[in-house]
Amino acid sequence: MSFVNPNPFTTRPEIDGTFGVAATTHWIATAVAMGILERGGNAFDAGIAAAFTLQVVEPHLCGPGGDVPVILFDQRQHKGADAPVIVCGQGPAPAGATIAHYRGALGLDIIPGTGLLAACIPGTFDAFLLILERHGTMSLRDVLEAAIGYARNGHPIVERAVATIDTVKDLFKTHWPTSAEVYLPGGKVPTQGTLFRNVRHAETYERILKEAEAGGGNREAVIQRARKVWSQGFVAEAIDAFCRKTEVMDVSGRRHKGVLTAQDMATWQPTIEAPVHLDYKGLRVFKPGPWTQGPVLLQQLALLKGYDLDKLSATDPDFIHLVIECAKLAYADREKFYGDPLFAKVPMETLLSETYNAERRRLIDPARADMDQRPGTIAGFGGDVIMKGISEGRTAVSASGAGEPTVGRMGESRGDTVHIDIIDKAGNMFSATPSGGWLQSSPVIPALGFPLGSRAQMFWLEEGQPGSLMPGKRPRSTLSVGMAFRDGRPYMSWGTPGGDQQDQWSTQFLLRHVHWGMNLQESIDAPAWHIEHFPASFWPRAARPGVVALEDRLPKATIDELKRRGHKVEVGGAWSEGRLTAASQDGVRRKAAANPRGMQGYAAGR
Repeated sequence: MSFVNPNPFTTRPEIDGTFGVAATTHWIATAVAMGILERGGNAFDAGIAAAFTLQVVEPHLCGPGGDVPVILFDQRQHKGADAPVIVCGQGPAPAGATIAHYRGALGLDIIPGTGLLAACIPGTFDAFLLILERHGTMSLRDVLEAAIGYARNGHPIVERAVATIDTVKDLFKTHWPTSAEVYLPGGKVPTQGTLFRNVRHAETYERILKEAEAGGGNREAVIQRARKVWSQGFVAEAIDAFCRKTEVMDVSGRRHKGVLTAQDMATWQPTIEAPVHLDYKGLRVFKPGPWTQGPVLLQQLALLKGYDLDKLSATDPDFIHLVIECAKLAYADREKFYGDPLFAKVPMETLLSETYNAERRRLIDPARADMDQRPGTIAGFGGDVIMKGISEGRTAVSASGAGEPTVGRMGESRGDTVHIDIIDKAGNMFSATPSGGWLQSSPVIPALGFPLGSRAQMFWLEEGQPGSLMPGKRPRSTLSVGMAFRDGRPYMSWGTPGGDQQDQWSTQFLLRHVHWGMNLQESIDAPAWHIEHFPASFWPRAARPGVVALEDRLPKATIDELKRRGHKVEVGGAWSEGRLTAASQDGVRRKAAANPRGMQGYAAGR
């Protein structure tokens, strides 16, 4: 008897158990996380072990020099609380990163998307160790040993990593020899599936462990010393020396030294913050603040509250059109209002209010696609220079090989970031979207075995904007995590790689789950889309007004109707949109799911 799948949009079963679940964007990291849970670790131990492993097995998507937002719920510390907490692992701009330096001394009008000038203070390592210290139960050696082992002994290199290396091999050979030494073994692009090693990366983490453990003491004492080794020891010194002494070719076509220093590293620490939230259809949805693009998901939901989506279907052109038009308005507000709230006033309460969104809803024509950039107007808030330029058609030209390599148009999957969702037996929840420090973003620092990140390219070099460059300021990151409570209890977390697309795909996932009762796997697997209407967050900051990229699994009638309404439709492959993972809990049940797109993400549990 042949098997007939009752749901053509589902590829795998939703994982279901009572012990614990893990879902990540790479099967090795998922296995590592489950191994930690089986050994008695909690969700935070498992999440951090998975995150360090992902730096090794997906170096084209994340690395030690990158950044991360984390959302977590600790049953021991937050029992009875009505919100999770956010850990900000997004390092700010260095002290030397000023508009005067970039525009005046260097003659730039936009921050290059590669090289050293776009480096912020690396935030992932210290953020993960802060979580391990305060919420974990295992030793630093326990959570690092898998990453060290895969870096030293090798892991089967995935197709997208190989493709990324192949794209930048000439750059490595000509301009970034330290990267060529690591990623072009024997002078050649590695072959998919062969064991790939980065011994220097392993040695860096081994040295951190050795120096941290040398002082003895308990688990917390070792972790605290490791944090100092990173931010005030040999790691910071190597980064400082490389930025001061090395001129690096970047996408500007010129060589530049970096501005990141050991002093910058020593004076920053990750922060623990409250999330922002919105109530929607029985869920309280939490996102990080406007130093990320996270609230744009909440803004989309606030707009969609005004429509009876239950009467539609997940592939109905009316539904997709409304989601697209709401996304345009929300992302226009992102560009005008969002920034580091420590430096810029962001009217978050107004942006999520019913009064504001009722007014914004009036701009949506249910029968016609809009082609303009239309941010809202809130007296005393926001910047107008950038949006005025975009509205007048001043968009940058596109370029390859720079910025964050997102899941591309027309089904071309380039990867870009990683994601982790874990829930343990006790109900602790960990969700993180590590990114940056990609092998293609900046040359490998030879003493460390990894490159720096390039998140500062998200700053503008115009004064007076919420997203203007300023020392000590966090760039408005695309990285986003999400968690929802139901009936006052922690229920679900989710996230995805994808740059500007992250909070588009996450919104679609959430809507399918809430309105049509799809389980986690069904909600992930259903046909998806994204828009490119607004200014991109990555160099060269292009906008493509009206463009909608969608999967060809959507009904032809739906695609044709979207075209008729004026959307500039680009039809991609059947499985070309997104790399979501998710996990949920209800009583003793633990569930998880991962995206089949890209052939890497897996969920596990029991």
